[in-house]
Amino acid sequence: MGWDYALVHLYYNIPPAVLLTACYYPLCTKVDIYKVLFLILIAVVSTTPWDSYLIRRRIWTYPSNAIIGPTLFGIPAEEIFFFIIQTYNTSLLYLLASKPTFHPIHLRGEKLLHDGPRLRLWRWLGAILLAASILAGAEMIMRNGRGLYLGLIIVWAGPFILLLWTLSYQLLINLPISNTVFPILAPTWYLWIVDTIALRRGTWVIVSGTKLGWHLWDGLDLEYGPLRLQSIARLTSYREAFFFLVTNTLIVLGLVAFDNALAILNTFPDLFPDVQSLPSPVQLVKALLVRPSRYEDERILGLQDALKRLRKKSRSFYLASGCFQGRLRIDLILLYSFCRVADDLIDNAKSGREARHWILKLTEYLDICYAKTTEKSMSRDVFVQSTFPRDAQSALLLLPTAYLSPTPLYDLVQGFETDLDFSVPDKFPINDEQTLQTYGSRVAGTVAELCLELSFHHANGQTSEQQRRDIVRAGGRMGIALQYVNIARDIAVDAKNNRVYIPTNWLKSEGLQPKDVLEDPSSSGIELFRQKLLDNAMEIYDDAKGAIDLLPSEPRGPMRVAVESYVEIGRVLRLPGYRLKAGRATVPKLRRLRVAWTALSQG
Repeated sequence: MGWDYALVHLYYNIPPAVLLTACYYPLCTKVDIYKVLFLILIAVVSTTPWDSYLIRRRIWTYPSNAIIGPTLFGIPAEEIFFFIIQTYNTSLLYLLASKPTFHPIHLRGEKLLHDGPRLRLWRWLGAILLAASILAGAEMIMRNGRGLYLGLIIVWAGPFILLLWTLSYQLLINLPISNTVFPILAPTWYLWIVDTIALRRGTWVIVSGTKLGWHLWDGLDLEYGPLRLQSIARLTSYREAFFFLVTNTLIVLGLVAFDNALAILNTFPDLFPDVQSLPSPVQLVKALLVRPSRYEDERILGLQDALKRLRKKSRSFYLASGCFQGRLRIDLILLYSFCRVADDLIDNAKSGREARHWILKLTEYLDICYAKTTEKSMSRDVFVQSTFPRDAQSALLLLPTAYLSPTPLYDLVQGFETDLDFSVPDKFPINDEQTLQTYGSRVAGTVAELCLELSFHHANGQTSEQQRRDIVRAGGRMGIALQYVNIARDIAVDAKNNRVYIPTNWLKSEGLQPKDVLEDPSSSGIELFRQKLLDNAMEIYDDAKGAIDLLPSEPRGPMRVAVESYVEIGRVLRLPGYRLKAGRATVPKLRRLRVAWTALSQG
């Protein structure tokens, strides 16, 4: 009996697990826990027979003075724990790296001709290469010589990698390398270094036999066979460079396949109308087996456009969007895309007449969307495609009106009419704070209400009707607060567009007129009104923020991130010497991340 192997876990494997857990805990969801537990189960079940076989064949051994004693099929308990801890650590690193990734946009249907042939070519090239590697590994085993251990690794892991590649090659090719290569190489490199330190200290001695004898550097074999441990920590025992690389690759490929299945389930409601919050393995496999020819390419392209708009126009909400999950995240991005496109149609109009034309068309669009007859509903696609610019069409076609109330959307369009009033010479429609609140309610409070409706729809009835009404009421108020922050930030930008959202009666109380704001939006006198706007925003925020605690658990943390990320702009504006970028105050990236982290930590 000995504690050497157990101490390795204590010194080298458990500390990274604790650190990664602390880092990821605020971001963790039930789906993430499901993924990790699922991968750990697969890792233990698939590795145990192989490891047991190698022990019986004495490809490697476990000296009695290095392990505590209990075994499973001849495998020490410490080795079983290694299967678990390595999978856990690599999984958490993958989850951290991929959290911001919006997986649906990386799917590809075969109708996308510029991508289809390329993907099919890579699919078959990868499959052929992997199949050839498996055959090469089998040959090494039959030789029963120095390459035996390497051959056993390839023949054991190769079929799993080939299966995972075949099922999820699309995502593996299209995902950024930060999602795939990094979570494979980082833990592999760590385990290589730890092994090297132990070998150079004489922690163990590698005996020749079935190993090739190749080295990456002095003290580290590419793979090795029978070991004779001498003392202390058996860092990651019996594993060397190639084995670490292969096992981490298996873990990451398994996670990518899981995310690929979730992306298919969540992206295509026509294929999968009902998706459980924790999809069963059967449902995951069904998703992976769907042929790409059945993917809705127009929906994928629409989601790509929607995410581009979000990333370009709102860094705060883009950051917050990464905290939502599943179909709720998709629908929120689509909602933002619609609001952004509708606003741009009005703001970018070349004349007041054109802008009013788009307001009428948006209203007509909503009339069609909420028509009760099937015929009118069917005409929506034709109307959008024949009426709106091509780059705006996907935002209107993909808006999830099936579970959004019409009233907030009509009020939103009505709010655009206030912006249009600024096109009339010498007309400034924001007369007093009541007018400002009405405007804020229409252009921002309505959006907050729509976001909450989506949250309730996807939360599966976790709140009562009374709670919903209270939350929506508070959400509308919070929208007004965020609009005040937006106005305070954009005084100079709005002035360039001949718009002044500071109430006229406020200006008159200080002997100023809206024209004074247009002429010098950065004057010290205007700064007083900026701070007044922010004071009012913070007062409304403080009164409404408690309603966030009443939200269902799934959207609660992400919604808090969305609110706090935007409110942080107001906090920055209250600091002396705040920094401007393109006429707007900016929140440094690290500060935004800290705000998001703190918001998620509150639950």
